[in-house]
Amino acid sequence: MLDTGIIGLLLIVANFIVSYIGFKDHFFFDKYKFEVEKILIHKDYKRLITSGFLHVSWLHLILNMICLYLFSGFVETYLGELKFIIIYCTSLIGGNLLSLFINRNHADYAAVGASGATSGIVFAFIALFPGAYINFFILPISLPCWLYGILFIAASIYGIKSRRDNIGHEAHLGGALIGMATALLMHPSALIENYVTILIITLPAIVLIYLIITRPNILLVDNLFFKKHQKFYSIDHKYNAERLDRQKELNKLLDKINKKGMDSLSEKEKENLKKYSMNID
Repeated sequence: MLDTGIIGLLLIVANFIVSYIGFKDHFFFDKYKFEVEKILIHKDYKRLITSGFLHVSWLHLILNMICLYLFSGFVETYLGELKFIIIYCTSLIGGNLLSLFINRNHADYAAVGASGATSGIVFAFIALFPGAYINFFILPISLPCWLYGILFIAASIYGIKSRRDNIGHEAHLGGALIGMATALLMHPSALIENYVTILIITLPAIVLIYLIITRPNILLVDNLFFKKHQKFYSIDHKYNAERLDRQKELNKLLDKINKKGMDSLSEKEKENLKKYSMNID
């Protein structure tokens, strides 16, 4: 593999710094992680980017950074620094947008990690060099890029369908497709040369995304490993439930004032009265 370029190294350093801060500071981690409710209800769109620099553990971080280190050198050297960073950023955002769309009714869904971005870099490499081989640094085996791409897409599709683990397969799939598409837009001759391989890799994913958009219930089908899908608390349900709870608390405070007067409220109750009065709509 080629040496990692300057942008690749800077991204690795940035991931280590931000993730380390997140390991030490739970408030920082919660403020910048991907969370459906915070993005869709509170319009905190920065999380689509910041979550890609946070990780849940050192192992999670190191595996993503090894992947980025192994592939970034080729892509950055071949396409240049600007195009490389564009692929990285579009893959990160694209992966999170697909995850946001698929989990849009799962208010509590949260995720972190650079997997979407690194998947985009890997699939940009596959688009440009489909005949190359991918070596696994732990196991003494290697796979041709086109076969690795097919297996990766198949695993992502199965992961999205089965929901049998806590891996963000949606971000992986979205990042991979966006990374490949962006690389091909930047280097269209690769599509002409490798269109058969690229179609074989991407067509199943494109079909799945189409089915998700047109038939969302497809994600609820049980399978061999997961016989009962979780009932997620939708954003609308969560918002309405929280609003009802606030109204109940406000009614209790107003009832107390009606019976005993304003002076009967503690300082905490007065603060809650002000907060609940402002939030009820």
